[in-house]
Amino acid sequence: MAQVTRSAQGWSLRPPPPALERRYLESGLWIDATLGQFVDERLQANAGLELRIWSKTRPWRGTIGDVRALARRVAGGLAACGVGPDDVVAFQLPNWMEAAAVFYGASLLGAVLVPIVHFYGAKEVRYILGHTRARLLVTAASFRQSDYLAALRGFRGELPELRTVAVVGGDAPPGTISFERLLDAEPLAAPVRVDPRTPAVVGFTSGTTSDPKGVIHTHHTIVGETRQLADMQSGRALPLLVGAPVGHAIGMLSGLLVPLCQGKAIHLIDVWDVPTILAAMLEANLSCGSGATYFLTSLLDAPGFGPEHLKRMTTIGLGGAPVPAAVADRAEALGIAIARSYGSTEHPSTTGARHDEPAAKRKYTDGHALAGVELRLVDEEGREVPRGQPGEITSRGPDRFVGYTDPSLTDGVLDADGWYASGDIGVLDADGYLTITDRKKDIIIRGGENVSAAEVEEVLMRMPGVAEVAVVAAPDARLGEHACACVRMQPGRALPELAAVQRHFAAAGLAKQKWPEELVGVDDFPRTPSGKIKKFVLRGEIRARASKS
Repeated sequence: MAQVTRSAQGWSLRPPPPALERRYLESGLWIDATLGQFVDERLQANAGLELRIWSKTRPWRGTIGDVRALARRVAGGLAACGVGPDDVVAFQLPNWMEAAAVFYGASLLGAVLVPIVHFYGAKEVRYILGHTRARLLVTAASFRQSDYLAALRGFRGELPELRTVAVVGGDAPPGTISFERLLDAEPLAAPVRVDPRTPAVVGFTSGTTSDPKGVIHTHHTIVGETRQLADMQSGRALPLLVGAPVGHAIGMLSGLLVPLCQGKAIHLIDVWDVPTILAAMLEANLSCGSGATYFLTSLLDAPGFGPEHLKRMTTIGLGGAPVPAAVADRAEALGIAIARSYGSTEHPSTTGARHDEPAAKRKYTDGHALAGVELRLVDEEGREVPRGQPGEITSRGPDRFVGYTDPSLTDGVLDADGWYASGDIGVLDADGYLTITDRKKDIIIRGGENVSAAEVEEVLMRMPGVAEVAVVAAPDARLGEHACACVRMQPGRALPELAAVQRHFAAAGLAKQKWPEELVGVDDFPRTPSGKIKKFVLRGEIRARASKS
């Protein structure tokens, strides 16, 4: 029987078995510190280093010490609003200074952080705030095409537990306060100590469900992940300019946490604007291009990219989306050493490789198990498969999550021995290097962001004339994958134009990243004897067609 505990928020947690917990503590993979204590120690140690926001909307330049001072005031302001340890604080902000101050400040207070990706729409945000029973939200007034306050007005009345909304970058309408009000309070004197086995961060990710899944990380697991990832990337010489949103696990880790471990300056950009990035790399002597494949290829393909940029990109880590071999070969031919990795919001650093490992392993596999991580590849009956044979990847380690906010989802992926069933299919070679070959999970990984096929299908089925839909991942030269909707129409109805489908998704309130980018009309689907659509057949057909085009 799995060990189950109950959090202060009422969530069912599945920590590792006691023997594994002891192993992680005794080996130093876990430390006896809260996220707030860990962050504060590292902020102080790096106080003199630069923290800079590259933005045409809210540029900012100061030091990590300056942001620590702001974070202590944010923590005091949160407390003055009635937020205490274990209360939930959500924020939906682009990569701005305020996002860093809120993240660090809420952690100092011992609150549970819920970062929300800045491009999420009303549907996702309403679900996340309601599902976590957030006490306080910090949001931008607007950013680019998003009017966050207008969206919030449409559903705030459905969220009785959301007591306070603080607004960044605009007037605070009635019922909200300005972000500056949070800064008026007395600074928090010292980090609040909470039990490091309790929730620290809940990251929301799309997956096999139509609503985003809340992935719960404790202080132990998120600090363990930060230290593990920082160690794996220790060969990087220059600070990294991070464009992945800090509302997502990749941006949060690479932008706000790992640099503190490595003693590096923090540089964030709120819009992936390639000319600005190329100029910033030279002005501030920065590296860039790590993360999802798109971040690298968009730079390599850009006018103005040259040798002066290449010499700042000698080592690049790729993950979070499929990495085509052609991209790895192209980068290596330019003198960029590629190292691939594999993980998820649930188990962020499962496998990886260092840049001094054999080139073929770095380029063409997704790395080996990292410190403290165990891998088992199993068949459909849960039996371990031999090396060289495909199987579902199951893993456990010091950075593995402790459950979803919806316990019914947890039951399907965590077992009594602490193994996480990823839903991804891979092969282990004789040297223990993993290669992802397919997935059981019904998701599309677009530029490092998970897109739930089920969510896209649910919205598309509401279009007039649509009889049946199967959404699968299609190869994408820029983003790794995009959503391809295979649609069977009702008799006598024509397949709609892609533009009409996208207008339908905009009206439904879904983030643009989730809209189908390709439509395929079918008379019928390949099916199992029980009538289930064989999505692996559709994926294979779409990949084959893409390879010929």
